[in-house]
Amino acid sequence: MVDEADLALGDGRTLHFYDTPVHNARLTVFWHHGSPNIGAPPEPLLAPSAERGIRWVSYDRPGYGGSTTNPGRDVASAAGDVAAIADALGISQFAVMGHSGGGPHALACAALLPDRVLATVCGSAMAPMGAEGLDWFAGFAPGGAEELRAAREGPEALQRHLATSEFDPETFTIADHEALAGEWSWLLTVVNAAIAGGPGGFVADDVANVGSWGFDPADIETPVLYLHGAEDRMVPSAHSEWLALHTPKAEIWLRPGDGHVSVLSSAVAALDWLLEQA
Repeated sequence: MVDEADLALGDGRTLHFYDTPVHNARLTVFWHHGSPNIGAPPEPLLAPSAERGIRWVSYDRPGYGGSTTNPGRDVASAAGDVAAIADALGISQFAVMGHSGGGPHALACAALLPDRVLATVCGSAMAPMGAEGLDWFAGFAPGGAEELRAAREGPEALQRHLATSEFDPETFTIADHEALAGEWSWLLTVVNAAIAGGPGGFVADDVANVGSWGFDPADIETPVLYLHGAEDRMVPSAHSEWLALHTPKAEIWLRPGDGHVSVLSSAVAALDWLLEQA
């Protein structure tokens, strides 16, 4: 069962959040959704999580679903939103897991809420723009590189680009397409729900992810697991390799044969990793 509610913030914004209450939960995990998605917790992981005593809490990032916009938000702003939801639910400490565009937002919580975040899983995420020693755009599918270059120019340029471009299915590997047709078909439901709400959340995510994050991964004090498919065409695995080298307590699982989505087949093992760390 997934409960949904709205949280009114002091700045006038509203966050729409989700909760899967578990009696005597061993661990609460905050889910940071991809782009474009809404924030419903990852359905394929709910049954194995219940078996392990894991409670999921998640939310629609500003501009998605039921959450109001937060103009000019950066990646770091996720930490304040998560802290507000955790306070409202009476949760003092938790782990975080993010996939794709949600990965940097999970890292923000780890960096900026050091007394609350116990451990982090960051899957298929990009490194900060301008990361020293990383050929940042190398390995991106052409359409993805064009989109992110437009995001660097600002929200208006990105909106113009999105209005005239189409997603190239070749960005996904064969393994990704198989995952989307099988166990992870759930992702299509949260993508469609996000798209139905307009491009605002997606534009804000892209602009934030290629802008200044507002924190340094080197400041993360707790364990981080980077999970990435070696064949990822949407975000090249070199990004997680860079992040792992620049995060003090990092481990990386680079999965041969996996792409951007199919790497989520390792998510249950990543939950076990979180339990071990917490």
